[in-house]
Amino acid sequence: MNHTHHPRIVIWLSALALAFAGVLFAGGAAHAQPKDKKLDRLWKAKCSSCHGMDGKGDTEKGKKMAIEDMTSPEFQKKYTDEQMKKAILEGVKEVRDGVKKEMDPLKDELKPDQVDALVGYVRSLGAQK
Repeated sequence: MNHTHHPRIVIWLSALALAFAGVLFAGGAAHAQPKDKKLDRLWKAKCSSCHGMDGKGDTEKGKKMAIEDMTSPEFQKKYTDEQMKKAILEGVKEVRDGVKKEMDPLKDELKPDQVDALVGYVRSLGAQK
């Protein structure tokens, strides 16, 4: 048995493993933005100023209103798709724990498929954990 190719195979497999790990890592980071360009524009225009592009609410407005982290398992379990749709369409106006939370209603601005796409995007944020 000839072992002269063994070091080449080890190097090749190591390079392949590193490349695969890089793709996985980059893929995870890319999830911070919607893959669909229209959805990306919609999220940026209507949602990201408070919720952030990653849904964590780590923006000036988000911190001021103590917006929940949409990526957390707690958030994902707490709200049904219907509750999210209602919040998107009818807006939010409440005071919770002494903090005023407001979100404008978008019922006159969005089509049903856009609302569904936003809810799907929020669900995908939870899948990243």
